[in-house]
Amino acid sequence: MAKEDKREKFVRLAEGRTQSALDAIRKLGNLSNQRAYSYDDNDIKKIIRALREATSEIERKYTSSSGDGANKFKL
Repeated sequence: MAKEDKREKFVRLAEGRTQSALDAIRKLGNLSNQRAYSYDDNDIKKIIRALREATSEIERKYTSSSGDGANKFKL
């Protein structure tokens, strides 16, 4: 079997991991049934904030020119 090149490996892993993340997000949405679960606005805000922070971090990683300096302050 030929060695998988970097692009093929990225596509394979990205598709699987993205699908898993989307499935997990959909499962969070299933918790919105108030007949089955008890939650308040603060709980929802915490979940949404955590998801937004995680996606922002992914965006920073892909758009920064160097992974190490992405979180460092510069003038």
